[in-house]
Amino acid sequence: MNILLTGGCGFIGSAVIRFLIRATGHHIINVDKMTYAASEEALESAGGDARHTLVRADIADHAAMRAVFATHQPDVVMHLAAETHVDRSIDGPGPFIQSNVVGTYTLLDVARDYWQALPAARKAAFRFHHISTDEVFGALQPGDAPFTETTPYDPRSPYSASKAASDQLVRAWHHTYGLPAIVSNTVNNYGPWQFPEKLIPLVTLNALEGRPLPVYGDGSNMRDWLFVDDHAEALVKVIEQGQPGATYAIGGRQPRTNLEVVHAICDAIDARRPDPAGSRRRLITFVTDRPGHDFRYEIDPSHAEAALNWRAPNDFTAGLGKTIDWYLANEAWWRPIREARYAGQRLGQTKSAA
Repeated sequence: MNILLTGGCGFIGSAVIRFLIRATGHHIINVDKMTYAASEEALESAGGDARHTLVRADIADHAAMRAVFATHQPDVVMHLAAETHVDRSIDGPGPFIQSNVVGTYTLLDVARDYWQALPAARKAAFRFHHISTDEVFGALQPGDAPFTETTPYDPRSPYSASKAASDQLVRAWHHTYGLPAIVSNTVNNYGPWQFPEKLIPLVTLNALEGRPLPVYGDGSNMRDWLFVDDHAEALVKVIEQGQPGATYAIGGRQPRTNLEVVHAICDAIDARRPDPAGSRRRLITFVTDRPGHDFRYEIDPSHAEAALNWRAPNDFTAGLGKTIDWYLANEAWWRPIREARYAGQRLGQTKSAA
């Protein structure tokens, strides 16, 4: 099977490609614009495998996407390419609309024409899998039931609004044109190769370097967490077993407050690299909350677990340990990114917090 996967040099996309090369016989056409968070290194040995082809292109470019479809003849589209950082979307929403909304529309438009021209058997087997976020559902309060596949949409940030729009475009193309499309929504992912502006790598690396660990508000905001390799496995099950028109809410059953996550990181690093000055928890610094900060996200993955015969293998402690060990062993990758980040901050660029 030929899989056209967008954003394959990103955090989740690269994990999916590594899983596909390791565990399946599928061929992957990896379409990536190679923006700031993309890394060919994240593909590891899969990048040089004969079953992987990297195409540097913008998913919002109609001509480029038509050429990719015509040349590589995909059987499945796995659409992961997206701008994802909430703080960046607040500071500058334009790229999020362009990539997440216009880019998704472009892929759908090209995929529909391509799919309609396929021979009957290939047309029946074709799938368009759009990977999204739980943030489209809005925010939960204490005591609210977790999100499910039927939770109404209520996005609160430019990022989540752009993803909500793209989700609804995918569903519209299924209902209007019959395109065999599937949507999956997931929780916060973490693991190796995540760009250092995100919560877990940011706190991990700040703690290693003795820098302040900025936490928004009082740290009580809660997120559900999923180890990225577990998510990759679930996404492959979606393209192999998922039903057109369906939605799958994929979660790890691992909710934590931001402060609990930061404490767990500090304790795990202290156990691996003790600091003579004391526990890294001393570095925690509470900062002014960001605008529109959603209180809680959590998914009930029961339907997806049953439909896909899948459940996240790694609990948060195991996944976090693997993640921290990876960052400890891969300073050569993250160090230049960190140096560029702090050089930029000295020029007035935005900081991130937990």
